[in-house]
Amino acid sequence: QVQLVESGGGLVQTGGSLRLSCAASGRAFGVYAMGWFRQAPGKEREFVAGISWNGGTTYYADSMKGRFTISRENAKNTMYLEMSDLKPEDTAVYYCAAGSFLGVTPAHFRDWGQGTQVTVSS
Repeated sequence: QVQLVESGGGLVQTGGSLRLSCAASGRAFGVYAMGWFRQAPGKEREFVAGISWNGGTTYYADSMKGRFTISRENAKNTMYLEMSDLKPEDTAVYYCAAGSFLGVTPAHFRDWGQGTQVTVSS
């Protein structure tokens, strides 16, 4: 099991940028596939981006392609999500997650952080 803590959320204007971080502790971070999900009020948790254990493979939801970039630094036990050209519809709680295999649904990930709020004002 790995413990995850997100940071970097906040309030930003439309078109702005944010960088989220996910710090991991516990078992070896480098063996896990990682992902970012988000959940807006009244909506289901949705996949944002995923990255393989060594960073060699990345996946993005279609609406995030070209605007978001996922990366990781295994030596620092940290994963990142660089978000640019933010829109009001990106407003949500963003969660990082760890799993044995890279997938695009919450069921693929076992360990979750508590989330960080991102609010994009129009």
